[in-house]
Amino acid sequence: MPKARAVSKKSVSPPKVALLVETSNAYARGMLAGVEDFITARGPWTVYLGEHGRGDRPPAWLERWDGDGIIARVENENIARALESMRLPVVNLSFAPLIAAAPTFTTDNAGIAELAAGHFLERGFQNFAYCGREEFAWSIDRGEAFAGRLASAGKKCAVFSRPSRVAADTDAEIEGIASWLRTLPKPLAVLSCYDFRGQQVLDACRRAGFSVPDEVAVLSVDNDELVCALSPPPLSSVILNPRRSGWLAAEALDLMMRGKRVPAVVTHVPPLGVATRQSTDTMAVDDVQVAKAVRFIRERACSGIDVSDVLRACPMSRRALEQRMQAVIGRTPHAEILRVQIARARQLLAATSLSLLEVADKCGFRHAEYLSVAFKRETGVAPSEYRRERGTGR
Repeated sequence: MPKARAVSKKSVSPPKVALLVETSNAYARGMLAGVEDFITARGPWTVYLGEHGRGDRPPAWLERWDGDGIIARVENENIARALESMRLPVVNLSFAPLIAAAPTFTTDNAGIAELAAGHFLERGFQNFAYCGREEFAWSIDRGEAFAGRLASAGKKCAVFSRPSRVAADTDAEIEGIASWLRTLPKPLAVLSCYDFRGQQVLDACRRAGFSVPDEVAVLSVDNDELVCALSPPPLSSVILNPRRSGWLAAEALDLMMRGKRVPAVVTHVPPLGVATRQSTDTMAVDDVQVAKAVRFIRERACSGIDVSDVLRACPMSRRALEQRMQAVIGRTPHAEILRVQIARARQLLAATSLSLLEVADKCGFRHAEYLSVAFKRETGVAPSEYRRERGTGR
């Protein structure tokens, strides 16, 4: 790629930046919000955001555009060649690293797989499947990461393969997913590659007559809150961190426009957690009391409960409950309460600007100091360091 043109340090005009990012989905809008966060904190920039769809050909205005830098989701070779010919700094927000000299910021599929597998395993599932989109490299990578994480736990993962004669996103494809689901053992935990695919899996479950989540639990990726809420039943989803990706991309472009060298490496931005909704709100275990106790903990851990509260909700001796939970989910009641609290703290530290005291209060810790000690013990880093590494800059 030709050497980037630097913006003169003497110029009083703000740099002109084009954003070739679609606005049609929540993930892309999250990245744009991250760019906006950076501009608010470090700007100003003059920004051009034109109509652009993911995978579109280069827009006509690009040939005439006289700017200083570009942030783009580079989804095809046509876009890549057009951007390379402009001799401008470019930062890529796509999974595909099609411009060798451009730094790339994308999702961490290994992190998604870790969260998804953990979400299902802690609910006691033994049967797993992945429903992706074979035409997308990121979907294949996501499925392989999920299957690999399950293999490390001694579990197998079935993978949906669309018949070659069936077109994508058609009624025939959903019928194909339903037929595939009928062949798999139940109860079954299914990860879909993104929220729209998750909706299709739920539709396939209705057609096949499977109860969600008791027979088939469905988890997707992106956490588009509107899509997930409109799914019957509401769809659980892995929460990505596109705002962080957008901030990092803007930070890299800012350095490049000022003549600084930024390594052309791929940075994988970790997800924030799992938004649990009805589609996975179940326990695939035979011990009814343990299932009741775990549900109670997950619903109320961040309100400051302790083990005595769990025992009042699920009457038995403390020793019996500890032994039975340890046998079923591998954790004691106290450890499960703490796990839920720390998971929520991770999300709040990365996605908000709440003070440590406010985070502690929302996670059920009486003092910020208690949260700090527990957080570092469980994660290996202090809350401030975690926020610095994962936060959105807000």
